Amino acid sequence: MNKYFVTGIGTDIGKTFISAILVEALQADYWKPIQAGELENSDTHKVQNLISNSVSKFHEENYKLTTPASPHYSAEIDQIEIDINKIVLPETPNNLIIEGAGGLMVPINSTQFVIDIIKKLDVEVILVSKNYLGSINHTILTYEVLKQHHIKIKGIIFNGTPNKASEDFILNYTKLDLIGNVLQESEITKEVVLKYAEIFKTKF
Repeated sequence: MNKYFVTGIGTDIGKTFISAILVEALQADYWKPIQAGELENSDTHKVQNLISNSVSKFHEENYKLTTPASPHYSAEIDQIEIDINKIVLPETPNNLIIEGAGGLMVPINSTQFVIDIIKKLDVEVILVSKNYLGSINHTILTYEVLKQHHIKIKGIIFNGTPNKASEDFILNYTKLDLIGNVLQESEITKEVVLKYAEIFKTKF
């Protein structure tokens, strides 16, 4: 079974929507180790509400933080410190999609970052990019950091309004496999997730 860590080139890139598509495509389990804010409507709840299959299971977060902020600061507000040793892969015989918090260099405590979680879990990354002015820079910086840390990348997904010039440059430079493109959808529903899941499943 495969385990993939979904990370983005920044915040509000669409990781949760993409994670739902991947969960549906692989009929995988879902796990978000750290949830900061929106505890009543967490990313786990959001993905769960977008899934149609009956196979996927949703594993509890290791840390549920009350403030929508960088995990290190949100944890400080809650008067706790995130201990990376307590972030352990859930036991499952199924494929697993793991959703990160923000980008690679988002701090989880005073010395460690999201990338340290990826290294500890020893899983492949699926990189989510979004087309906007500056996204080439952010995508290539993220790719270079992953490469520097010898983290294997399964492929890249572009989210939002297509920009062929940007996407072609990123793909040519990084040589990453293109898993797919997700368009800017007016509404995110189970039907939309199923549509993309049917396309994406051929990439795995």
